Amino acid sequence: MSFLEEFHDILKRDEPLAPYTWMKLGGPVQYFLEPRSVEELVAVVKACAAQQITVRVLGGGSNLLVRDEGVSGAVIKLTHEAFQHIKIEGTTLVAGGGALLSNAISQAVKASLAGFENLAGIPGTIGGALRGNAGGRNGDIGQYVSSVKVLTIDGEIIDRSDDELSFGYRQSNLTELIILEATFRLIADAPDEIVRRLRKTWIMKKSSQPLAAQSAGCIFKNPRGLSAGSLIEQANLKGTRVGGAEISERHANFIVSNGNASSADVLRLMDLVRSKISEQFAVDLESEIQIW
Repeated sequence: MSFLEEFHDILKRDEPLAPYTWMKLGGPVQYFLEPRSVEELVAVVKACAAQQITVRVLGGGSNLLVRDEGVSGAVIKLTHEAFQHIKIEGTTLVAGGGALLSNAISQAVKASLAGFENLAGIPGTIGGALRGNAGGRNGDIGQYVSSVKVLTIDGEIIDRSDDELSFGYRQSNLTELIILEATFRLIADAPDEIVRRLRKTWIMKKSSQPLAAQSAGCIFKNPRGLSAGSLIEQANLKGTRVGGAEISERHANFIVSNGNASSADVLRLMDLVRSKISEQFAVDLESEIQIW
């Protein structure tokens, strides 16, 4: 049985990826699959490995730029409820890799558990947030993790616990193909205090970032001891355009699309910013978004 026949029910060919990303840019993927169970996901991954089909995993699409020509191989999206569960027992929260971080935050707050409220306003899925150790001024998601269940590129399921996990600034050692599930240790706290911190974090984010625009979040990582946004602003690059892509007037580390941008416009604008910052400050900016 061919790959196309075996997964006919969950497979789309030449599926446009732009609608699945926050920037709404980019071309199609050769194979797009939405498995309905862990078993079906493992079968897909093993079939791809056997046929040497490159596999990528698409989370919330909030920090992703897909090139205009699209991508070859397979893209897997964990949209089924089998990957989106959130369960709380005591101070422990267990979430599927495909669950939205915003839903996990809401569930934790309702259960009077502290920690996740500091991540308010960060889009994407649990899996994506863990892989890039999403966070802000008040902490990162990695500090709350106790264990993670992952799926390797060969289709093997592995449990990784505390001493096997490492989190740094916008990075982790979770390099396996898929994060299936994660367990978090949170702290019981007064509901009013949790809600107060949640609102404060959300208000600060809403006031400083162009959340309503088509963007992919912060484009560049902050260099050690510096702010990428501040460097870009000091270089007077706010409002700079390449085609339909523009550096946000609200936050200099955001690139927004005015509706007719291409991925090539964004990439050229990123290159322009890198060269200007390197020239003026002798600092090399590193991309925070994924580029496919």
